Amino acid sequence: MFADDQASKALGIELVEAAEGHAVATMRITETMVNGHDIAHGGYVFLLADTTFACACNSHGPVTVAAGAEISFVAAGKLGDHLIATATERTRYGRNGIYDVTVHRETPDGPEVVAEFRGRSRTIQKA
Repeated sequence: MFADDQASKALGIELVEAAEGHAVATMRITETMVNGHDIAHGGYVFLLADTTFACACNSHGPVTVAAGAEISFVAAGKLGDHLIATATERTRYGRNGIYDVTVHRETPDGPEVVAEFRGRSRTIQKA
């Protein structure tokens, strides 16, 4: 699935790790990703989290899409930040699933959380 994801690739998102129910992806904040407040536009942070969520929930095989998602921005992303998103499956039931994604950046003092994302997935029949 990620191999065909042109939107994520165009933003420089790299899939670092993918396993059943788990994924890690990274993205660097570039000049075109900062808003009028000189911080990372939340849409880009959401897209990184959503891409990582998609990789985790599609790891089981059947085509799976987002049924809904929400994000809490904890700290502002900054120009040049190398963001790391880690998705973890919380539960799957029937054709549904719940996944949590933490987006953080590395600092000299250790990881600093930028956002927390929760995605709800739904397995579908591919047309």
